[in-house]
Amino acid sequence: MAQIQPRKPGRKAVRYGVPVAVAGAAAATIGLVPALADTGDPDLPKVTAEELVTKMAKSDVQHMSGTVKINTDLGLPALPGSGGGNGGHGPFGGGDEQRGGDSEEGAEKEGSGADPQSKLMELASGEHTLRVATDGPDKQRVSVVEEAAEYSFIHNGQDIWAYDSASNSAFHAQAPKDAGKGKQHKMPEGMANLTPEKAADQALKAVDKTTSVSVDGTSKVAGRDAYTLVIKPKAAADSTVESVRIAVDADNGAPLKFTLTPDGGGKPVIDIAYRNVDFGKPGADTFEFKAPKGAKVTEKELDGKAPEKGAKPDLSGFDVLGEGWNTVVEIPLPGNALAGPMGGDKEGGGSEQMKRLLDAFTDEAKGDFGTGRVFETRLVNALITDDGKVFAGAVTKDGLVKAADEAAK
Repeated sequence: MAQIQPRKPGRKAVRYGVPVAVAGAAAATIGLVPALADTGDPDLPKVTAEELVTKMAKSDVQHMSGTVKINTDLGLPALPGSGGGNGGHGPFGGGDEQRGGDSEEGAEKEGSGADPQSKLMELASGEHTLRVATDGPDKQRVSVVEEAAEYSFIHNGQDIWAYDSASNSAFHAQAPKDAGKGKQHKMPEGMANLTPEKAADQALKAVDKTTSVSVDGTSKVAGRDAYTLVIKPKAAADSTVESVRIAVDADNGAPLKFTLTPDGGGKPVIDIAYRNVDFGKPGADTFEFKAPKGAKVTEKELDGKAPEKGAKPDLSGFDVLGEGWNTVVEIPLPGNALAGPMGGDKEGGGSEQMKRLLDAFTDEAKGDFGTGRVFETRLVNALITDDGKVFAGAVTKDGLVKAADEAAK
Protein backbone atom coordinates (compact mmCIF):
# COMPACT_ATOMS: atom_id res chain seq x y z
CA MET A 1 0.00 0.00 0.00
CA ALA A 2 1.32 3.43 -0.84
CA GLN A 3 2.75 5.24 2.14
CA ILE A 4 1.39 8.55 3.39
CA GLN A 5 3.91 11.20 2.46
CA PRO A 6 4.88 13.64 5.19
CA ARG A 7 4.56 17.35 4.69
CA LYS A 8 6.40 20.15 6.33
CA PRO A 9 5.46 20.43 10.03
CA GLY A 10 2.67 22.95 10.43
CA ARG A 11 1.32 24.79 13.40
CA LYS A 12 0.09 22.53 16.13
CA ALA A 13 -3.63 22.50 16.81
CA VAL A 14 -4.73 24.44 19.86
CA ARG A 15 -6.39 22.15 22.37
CA TYR A 16 -9.75 22.87 23.94
CA GLY A 17 -9.59 25.39 26.71
CA VAL A 18 -12.79 24.18 28.39
CA PRO A 19 -12.86 22.58 31.83
CA VAL A 20 -11.48 19.07 31.74
CA ALA A 21 -14.85 17.49 32.51
CA VAL A 22 -16.50 19.15 29.54
CA ALA A 23 -13.61 18.40 27.22
CA GLY A 24 -13.59 14.76 28.24
CA ALA A 25 -17.32 14.45 27.77
CA ALA A 26 -17.09 16.12 24.38
CA ALA A 27 -14.43 13.65 23.28
CA ALA A 28 -16.50 10.74 24.57
CA THR A 29 -19.57 11.87 22.67
CA ILE A 30 -17.63 12.20 19.45
CA GLY A 31 -18.73 8.70 18.64
CA LEU A 32 -22.36 9.86 18.56
CA VAL A 33 -22.29 12.55 15.18
CA PRO A 34 -24.57 14.86 11.31
CA ALA A 35 -23.78 13.79 7.79
CA LEU A 36 -24.92 13.34 4.23
CA ALA A 37 -27.68 10.93 3.22
CA ASP A 38 -29.08 10.20 -0.20
CA THR A 39 -32.56 11.43 -1.03
CA GLY A 40 -35.51 9.14 -1.57
CA ASP A 41 -37.58 6.94 0.72
CA PRO A 42 -37.51 3.30 -0.44
CA ASP A 43 -40.64 1.15 -0.13
CA LEU A 44 -39.63 -1.54 2.36
CA PRO A 45 -41.60 -4.15 4.35
CA LYS A 46 -42.96 -2.85 7.65
CA VAL A 47 -40.96 -3.67 10.78
CA THR A 48 -41.49 -2.95 14.45
CA ALA A 49 -38.92 -1.22 16.63
CA GLU A 50 -38.25 -4.50 18.45
CA GLU A 51 -37.67 -6.32 15.15
CA LEU A 52 -35.30 -3.60 13.93
CA VAL A 53 -33.29 -3.56 17.17
CA THR A 54 -33.06 -7.36 16.98
CA LYS A 55 -31.87 -7.10 13.36
CA MET A 56 -29.13 -4.70 14.45
CA ALA A 57 -28.13 -6.97 17.34
CA LYS A 58 -27.82 -9.96 15.02
CA SER A 59 -25.85 -8.04 12.40
CA ASP A 60 -22.44 -9.60 11.99
CA VAL A 61 -20.60 -7.46 9.45
CA GLN A 62 -16.97 -8.58 9.63
CA HIS A 63 -15.66 -6.82 6.53
CA MET A 64 -16.22 -3.31 5.23
CA SER A 65 -14.58 -0.21 3.88
CA GLY A 66 -15.87 3.23 3.07
CA THR A 67 -15.86 6.96 3.64
CA VAL A 68 -17.51 8.50 6.68
CA LYS A 69 -18.55 12.13 7.03
CA ILE A 70 -18.56 13.54 10.57
CA ASN A 71 -19.98 16.87 11.66
CA THR A 72 -19.95 17.95 15.29
CA ASP A 73 -21.44 21.18 16.60
CA LEU A 74 -21.33 21.40 20.37
CA GLY A 75 -21.79 25.17 20.19
CA LEU A 76 -18.45 25.91 21.87
CA PRO A 77 -17.91 29.67 22.11
CA ALA A 78 -14.85 31.59 20.96
CA LEU A 79 -13.10 34.49 22.63
CA PRO A 80 -13.34 37.91 20.92
CA GLY A 81 -10.90 38.08 18.02
CA SER A 82 -10.67 34.32 17.53
CA GLY A 83 -11.85 32.31 14.58
CA GLY A 84 -15.17 31.12 16.05
CA GLY A 85 -16.12 28.13 18.16
CA ASN A 86 -18.26 25.99 15.89
CA GLY A 87 -15.66 25.41 13.25
CA GLY A 88 -13.09 24.13 15.67
CA HIS A 89 -11.16 27.42 15.86
CA GLY A 90 -10.15 29.67 18.73
CA PRO A 91 -9.33 28.77 22.32
CA PHE A 92 -12.22 26.31 22.54
CA GLY A 93 -11.36 24.46 19.34
CA GLY A 94 -8.37 23.62 17.17
CA GLY A 95 -7.79 24.59 13.57
CA ASP A 96 -4.98 25.35 11.15
CA GLU A 97 -5.52 29.07 11.46
CA GLN A 98 -5.12 28.92 15.22
CA ARG A 99 -2.17 26.57 15.40
CA GLY A 100 0.70 28.06 17.27
CA GLY A 101 4.41 27.48 17.39
CA ASP A 102 6.19 26.95 14.08
CA SER A 103 9.45 25.91 15.71
CA GLU A 104 10.42 22.34 16.53
CA GLU A 105 10.90 23.46 20.10
CA GLY A 106 7.25 24.51 20.26
CA ALA A 107 6.18 21.18 18.80
CA GLU A 108 8.17 19.32 21.42
CA LYS A 109 6.45 21.24 24.19
CA GLU A 110 3.05 20.33 22.76
CA GLY A 111 3.94 16.63 22.47
CA SER A 112 3.98 14.24 19.54
CA GLY A 113 1.93 15.16 16.50
CA ALA A 114 0.75 11.53 16.43
CA ASP A 115 -0.72 11.68 19.96
CA PRO A 116 -4.11 9.91 19.64
CA GLN A 117 -5.77 11.97 22.38
CA SER A 118 -4.83 15.25 20.69
CA LYS A 119 -6.35 14.10 17.41
CA LEU A 120 -9.58 13.04 19.12
CA MET A 121 -9.92 16.48 20.67
CA GLU A 122 -9.56 18.09 17.24
CA LEU A 123 -12.36 15.87 15.95
CA ALA A 124 -14.68 17.11 18.71
CA SER A 125 -15.63 20.12 16.59
CA GLY A 126 -16.36 20.89 12.97
CA GLU A 127 -16.59 18.77 9.83
CA HIS A 128 -14.26 15.89 9.07
CA THR A 129 -13.90 13.13 6.50
CA LEU A 130 -12.67 9.67 7.47
CA ARG A 131 -11.68 6.62 5.48
CA VAL A 132 -12.41 3.44 7.43
CA ALA A 133 -11.78 -0.26 6.87
CA THR A 134 -12.35 -3.43 8.92
CA ASP A 135 -11.36 -7.04 8.44
CA GLY A 136 -12.61 -8.88 11.50
CA PRO A 137 -11.83 -7.97 15.12
CA ASP A 138 -8.05 -7.81 14.68
CA LYS A 139 -7.70 -5.47 11.70
CA GLN A 140 -9.04 -1.92 11.51
CA ARG A 141 -7.90 1.31 9.93
CA VAL A 142 -9.26 4.85 10.42
CA SER A 143 -7.72 7.73 8.47
CA VAL A 144 -8.61 11.39 9.04
CA VAL A 145 -8.36 13.11 5.66
CA GLU A 146 -7.29 16.75 5.88
CA GLU A 147 -6.64 19.36 3.21
CA ALA A 148 -2.91 18.75 2.90
CA ALA A 149 -2.26 15.89 5.29
CA GLU A 150 -3.60 12.63 6.67
CA TYR A 151 -3.72 11.10 10.12
CA SER A 152 -4.14 7.33 10.43
CA PHE A 153 -4.78 4.74 13.12
CA ILE A 154 -3.92 1.20 12.04
CA HIS A 155 -4.66 -1.89 14.14
CA ASN A 156 -3.17 -5.14 12.81
CA GLY A 157 -3.09 -7.99 15.31
CA GLN A 158 -0.79 -7.06 18.18
CA ASP A 159 0.32 -3.80 16.55
CA ILE A 160 -1.23 -0.35 16.87
CA TRP A 161 0.15 2.47 14.72
CA ALA A 162 -0.80 6.13 14.64
CA TYR A 163 0.82 8.36 12.03
CA ASP A 164 0.57 12.10 11.40
CA SER A 165 1.90 13.12 7.98
CA ALA A 166 1.78 16.82 8.94
CA SER A 167 4.56 16.39 11.50
CA ASN A 168 5.98 13.14 10.07
CA SER A 169 5.62 11.55 13.51
CA ALA A 170 4.33 8.13 14.49
CA PHE A 171 3.16 6.31 17.61
CA HIS A 172 3.65 2.54 17.83
CA ALA A 173 2.32 0.23 20.52
CA GLN A 174 2.72 -3.53 20.62
CA ALA A 175 1.44 -6.20 22.97
CA PRO A 176 4.03 -8.70 24.30
CA LYS A 177 4.71 -11.62 21.95
CA ASP A 178 3.54 -14.07 24.63
CA ALA A 179 0.19 -12.30 25.04
CA GLY A 180 -1.54 -15.35 23.63
CA LYS A 181 -4.51 -15.89 21.37
CA GLY A 182 -7.44 -13.59 21.95
CA LYS A 183 -5.32 -11.00 23.74
CA GLN A 184 -4.33 -8.84 20.83
CA HIS A 185 -4.57 -5.16 21.54
CA LYS A 186 -7.60 -3.37 20.15
CA MET A 187 -8.08 -0.07 18.37
CA PRO A 188 -8.29 2.79 20.92
CA GLU A 189 -11.96 3.17 21.86
CA GLY A 190 -12.15 6.84 20.93
CA MET A 191 -11.10 6.13 17.35
CA ALA A 192 -13.07 2.90 17.05
CA ASN A 193 -16.26 4.80 17.94
CA LEU A 194 -16.02 7.12 14.94
CA THR A 195 -18.37 5.03 12.81
CA PRO A 196 -22.17 4.77 12.71
CA GLU A 197 -21.95 1.15 13.92
CA LYS A 198 -20.08 1.93 17.12
CA ALA A 199 -22.10 5.07 17.79
CA ALA A 200 -25.31 3.05 17.48
CA ASP A 201 -23.93 0.41 19.87
CA GLN A 202 -23.36 3.07 22.51
CA ALA A 203 -26.83 4.53 22.00
CA LEU A 204 -28.55 1.16 22.31
CA LYS A 205 -26.75 0.52 25.60
CA ALA A 206 -28.57 3.58 26.96
CA VAL A 207 -32.01 2.16 26.17
CA ASP A 208 -33.93 1.53 29.40
CA LYS A 209 -37.25 2.40 31.02
CA THR A 210 -36.51 6.11 30.51
CA THR A 211 -36.31 5.66 26.72
CA SER A 212 -38.80 5.32 23.87
CA VAL A 213 -37.81 3.48 20.68
CA SER A 214 -39.73 3.64 17.39
CA VAL A 215 -39.37 3.22 13.61
CA ASP A 216 -39.84 6.41 11.57
CA GLY A 217 -39.99 5.46 7.91
CA THR A 218 -37.17 4.65 5.51
CA SER A 219 -34.29 6.41 3.75
CA LYS A 220 -31.35 5.86 1.43
CA VAL A 221 -27.83 6.27 2.81
CA ALA A 222 -24.69 5.70 0.73
CA GLY A 223 -26.93 4.24 -1.97
CA ARG A 224 -28.38 1.57 0.35
CA ASP A 225 -31.96 1.10 1.57
CA ALA A 226 -32.38 1.75 5.27
CA TYR A 227 -34.94 1.91 8.06
CA THR A 228 -34.87 4.86 10.49
CA LEU A 229 -34.78 3.94 14.19
CA VAL A 230 -35.57 6.78 16.61
CA ILE A 231 -34.48 6.77 20.26
CA LYS A 232 -35.91 9.47 22.56
CA PRO A 233 -35.75 10.26 26.26
CA LYS A 234 -39.06 10.07 28.10
CA ALA A 235 -39.82 11.49 31.53
CA ALA A 236 -36.42 13.19 31.42
CA ALA A 237 -37.20 16.90 31.60
CA ASP A 238 -33.60 17.86 32.33
CA SER A 239 -32.03 16.03 29.38
CA THR A 240 -30.41 18.10 26.62
CA VAL A 241 -31.08 15.32 24.08
CA GLU A 242 -34.14 15.54 21.82
CA SER A 243 -33.52 12.32 19.89
CA VAL A 244 -31.03 9.92 18.36
CA ARG A 245 -31.82 8.72 14.83
CA ILE A 246 -30.09 5.67 13.35
CA ALA A 247 -30.36 4.62 9.69
CA VAL A 248 -30.22 0.80 9.69
CA ASP A 249 -29.24 -1.13 6.55
CA ALA A 250 -32.37 -3.02 5.42
CA ASP A 251 -30.27 -5.94 4.18
CA ASN A 252 -27.65 -6.66 6.84
CA GLY A 253 -28.76 -4.56 9.84
CA ALA A 254 -25.59 -2.45 9.92
CA PRO A 255 -26.05 1.18 11.05
CA LEU A 256 -25.30 3.55 8.16
CA LYS A 257 -25.97 6.91 9.79
CA PHE A 258 -26.19 8.26 13.34
CA THR A 259 -27.64 11.66 14.24
CA LEU A 260 -28.02 13.21 17.70
CA THR A 261 -30.31 16.26 17.89
CA PRO A 262 -30.36 18.55 20.98
CA ASP A 263 -33.52 19.41 22.86
CA GLY A 264 -33.02 23.07 21.99
CA GLY A 265 -33.55 22.36 18.28
CA GLY A 266 -31.46 23.49 15.34
CA LYS A 267 -29.01 21.35 13.43
CA PRO A 268 -27.71 18.11 14.99
CA VAL A 269 -24.99 18.21 17.62
CA ILE A 270 -23.41 15.06 16.25
CA ASP A 271 -23.90 13.35 12.91
CA ILE A 272 -21.95 10.44 11.41
CA ALA A 273 -22.85 8.87 8.07
CA TYR A 274 -21.34 6.77 5.35
CA ARG A 275 -20.98 8.58 2.05
CA ASN A 276 -20.01 5.30 0.42
CA VAL A 277 -19.62 1.81 1.85
CA ASP A 278 -18.54 -1.61 0.60
CA PHE A 279 -19.14 -4.73 2.70
CA GLY A 280 -16.52 -6.77 0.84
CA LYS A 281 -13.18 -7.86 2.33
CA PRO A 282 -10.54 -5.07 2.15
CA GLY A 283 -7.12 -5.85 0.69
CA ALA A 284 -4.52 -7.10 3.18
CA ASP A 285 -2.20 -4.18 2.40
CA THR A 286 -4.84 -1.81 3.82
CA PHE A 287 -3.64 -2.73 7.31
CA GLU A 288 0.08 -2.74 6.64
CA PHE A 289 2.17 0.22 7.76
CA LYS A 290 5.82 1.18 7.87
CA ALA A 291 6.94 4.54 9.21
CA PRO A 292 8.36 6.75 6.43
CA LYS A 293 12.04 7.58 6.44
CA GLY A 294 12.89 10.33 8.91
CA ALA A 295 9.66 9.95 10.90
CA LYS A 296 9.94 10.40 14.65
CA VAL A 297 8.55 7.18 16.18
CA THR A 298 7.38 6.93 19.80
CA GLU A 299 7.32 3.33 21.06
CA LYS A 300 5.16 1.93 23.85
CA GLU A 301 4.73 -1.66 25.04
CA LEU A 302 1.27 -2.84 26.00
CA ASP A 303 0.36 -5.43 28.62
CA GLY A 304 -1.44 -7.58 26.06
CA LYS A 305 -4.52 -7.98 28.24
CA ALA A 306 -7.86 -7.88 26.49
CA PRO A 307 -10.65 -6.00 28.26
CA GLU A 308 -13.19 -8.21 29.98
CA LYS A 309 -16.35 -8.82 28.02
CA GLY A 310 -19.02 -6.34 29.06
CA ALA A 311 -16.55 -4.34 31.15
CA LYS A 312 -17.73 -0.87 32.08
CA PRO A 313 -15.64 2.29 32.48
CA ASP A 314 -13.88 2.68 35.81
CA LEU A 315 -16.02 5.17 37.72
CA SER A 316 -13.92 5.08 40.88
CA GLY A 317 -13.08 8.51 42.21
CA PHE A 318 -16.39 10.15 41.43
CA ASP A 319 -20.10 9.63 41.98
CA VAL A 320 -22.88 9.09 39.46
CA LEU A 321 -26.11 10.90 40.29
CA GLY A 322 -29.55 10.30 38.76
CA GLU A 323 -30.33 7.67 36.13
CA GLY A 324 -30.93 7.27 32.43
CA TRP A 325 -30.90 10.48 30.42
CA ASN A 326 -30.72 12.58 33.62
CA THR A 327 -27.40 11.08 34.74
CA VAL A 328 -24.84 13.55 36.15
CA VAL A 329 -21.25 12.76 37.11
CA GLU A 330 -19.71 14.40 40.19
CA ILE A 331 -15.95 14.90 39.94
CA PRO A 332 -13.90 16.21 42.86
CA LEU A 333 -11.09 18.51 41.76
CA PRO A 334 -7.61 18.73 43.35
CA GLY A 335 -7.44 20.93 46.44
CA ASN A 336 -6.04 24.05 44.78
CA ALA A 337 -7.59 23.61 41.35
CA LEU A 338 -10.01 26.49 41.87
CA ALA A 339 -7.69 28.78 43.79
CA GLY A 340 -8.09 31.93 41.73
CA PRO A 341 -10.85 33.33 39.54
CA MET A 342 -13.22 30.34 39.56
CA GLY A 343 -12.95 30.13 43.31
CA GLY A 344 -14.32 33.62 43.88
CA ASP A 345 -12.20 36.44 45.29
CA LYS A 346 -9.37 34.26 46.48
CA GLU A 347 -5.83 35.52 46.23
CA GLY A 348 -4.86 36.11 42.62
CA GLY A 349 -8.36 35.71 41.26
CA GLY A 350 -10.34 38.89 41.79
CA SER A 351 -9.50 40.95 38.72
CA GLU A 352 -12.34 42.69 36.89
CA GLN A 353 -11.00 41.36 33.59
CA MET A 354 -11.29 37.76 34.78
CA LYS A 355 -14.77 38.37 36.14
CA ARG A 356 -15.87 39.75 32.77
CA LEU A 357 -14.40 36.70 31.08
CA LEU A 358 -16.30 34.38 33.40
CA ASP A 359 -19.51 36.32 32.81
CA ALA A 360 -19.02 35.99 29.05
CA PHE A 361 -18.59 32.22 28.99
CA THR A 362 -20.31 30.93 32.13
CA ASP A 363 -23.49 31.56 34.09
CA GLU A 364 -23.58 32.00 37.83
CA ALA A 365 -25.44 29.26 39.70
CA LYS A 366 -26.70 29.13 43.29
CA GLY A 367 -28.39 26.47 45.35
CA ASP A 368 -28.25 24.46 48.54
CA PHE A 369 -24.78 23.35 47.39
CA GLY A 370 -23.50 26.93 47.52
CA THR A 371 -22.37 28.91 44.47
CA GLY A 372 -20.57 28.13 41.25
CA ARG A 373 -20.39 28.64 37.50
CA VAL A 374 -22.06 26.70 34.67
CA PHE A 375 -20.34 26.19 31.33
CA GLU A 376 -22.88 25.23 28.65
CA THR A 377 -22.67 23.64 25.22
CA ARG A 378 -25.53 22.39 23.05
CA LEU A 379 -25.17 18.92 24.59
CA VAL A 380 -22.84 18.56 27.57
CA ASN A 381 -22.95 21.06 30.43
CA ALA A 382 -20.82 21.38 33.55
CA LEU A 383 -21.29 23.10 36.91
CA ILE A 384 -18.02 24.05 38.60
CA THR A 385 -18.68 24.83 42.26
CA ASP A 386 -16.67 27.22 44.37
CA ASP A 387 -15.83 24.43 46.82
CA GLY A 388 -13.95 22.43 44.19
CA LYS A 389 -16.39 20.03 42.49
CA VAL A 390 -17.56 19.52 38.91
CA PHE A 391 -21.03 18.21 38.02
CA ALA A 392 -21.23 17.29 34.33
CA GLY A 393 -23.73 15.61 32.04
CA ALA A 394 -26.06 15.94 29.06
CA VAL A 395 -28.54 17.81 31.23
CA THR A 396 -29.70 21.41 31.60
CA LYS A 397 -28.38 23.97 34.05
CA ASP A 398 -31.37 23.26 36.32
CA GLY A 399 -30.55 19.56 36.17
CA LEU A 400 -26.97 20.23 37.28
CA VAL A 401 -28.14 22.38 40.18
CA LYS A 402 -30.58 19.65 41.28
CA ALA A 403 -27.78 17.09 41.23
CA ALA A 404 -25.43 19.39 43.17
CA ASP A 405 -28.15 20.08 45.76
CA GLU A 406 -28.81 16.35 46.12
CA ALA A 407 -25.11 15.67 46.62
CA ALA A 408 -24.94 18.40 49.29
CA LYS A 409 -27.58 16.73 51.52
